[in-house]
Amino acid sequence: MHATSYEQLTLEIADHIALITLNRPERMNAMGVQLTRELQIALNEVASNPEARVLILTGAGGRAFCTGADLKERASLDAAGRWAHNRAINDCGNTLARMAIPTIAAVNGMALGGGCEISLACDFRLAADHVEFGLPEVGLGVIPGAGGTQRLPRLIGATRAKELIFTGRRIGADVALEWGLVSQVTSADRLLSTAQEFAALIARRSPLAVTYAKAAIDIGLESSLEQGQRYETSAMRAVITSEDYQIGLAAFAAKEEPVFPPLPAQRIV
Repeated sequence: MHATSYEQLTLEIADHIALITLNRPERMNAMGVQLTRELQIALNEVASNPEARVLILTGAGGRAFCTGADLKERASLDAAGRWAHNRAINDCGNTLARMAIPTIAAVNGMALGGGCEISLACDFRLAADHVEFGLPEVGLGVIPGAGGTQRLPRLIGATRAKELIFTGRRIGADVALEWGLVSQVTSADRLLSTAQEFAALIARRSPLAVTYAKAAIDIGLESSLEQGQRYETSAMRAVITSEDYQIGLAAFAAKEEPVFPPLPAQRIV
């Protein structure tokens, strides 16, 4: 259960899996000011809920995951409003990227502009076989300004990232898989269930260990090998003396599936 009521998205938390669905299908799930604000609130709600161990983000309808900023709405904003809206979308991406729990973008339709950038901020992207990814911003006189110029090269390499950003062209799911932009492609009718099965597999693992492993990987990618190993050592010290490890060892000895406790903030050091 969750406490907040939303108008332009839905949030469900069940069986340790949080599901956020962007719900503006009539606007291709474009991120207007209200949806952007609600997404930030929902992400914070999931992050503060110790029962949530994995987050899936998807879009309502079959046409679009998210087509980025609502350009019709943005055209009505002054320069300060446009800048504030861009920063708010950027903040959503950063919140996603920094979440302690794993995040999965179930890309069920077009992921363009800021919508593509939001997916890039997730740990995993699973795509329906008909989807397209694209960053068309330079054709409008701006750049991908919600992390796209930074996260995309780290995922697919600088040359391919520059090709997508400089030309604004779209690529399909098959090319996205070949380039490493997505990790799985499936049919549209199987996408959400595939994401949920993947999330359930993660959710059965130790949430403490998954959290530390995610942090170690992310910190290591932004650090030197020595700095990354230092964090790994600290993380190992925390988990090897933890309740979760005792539960895991006992379950292994008994040949049973371990049942791990929730992860409130005080368990993370």
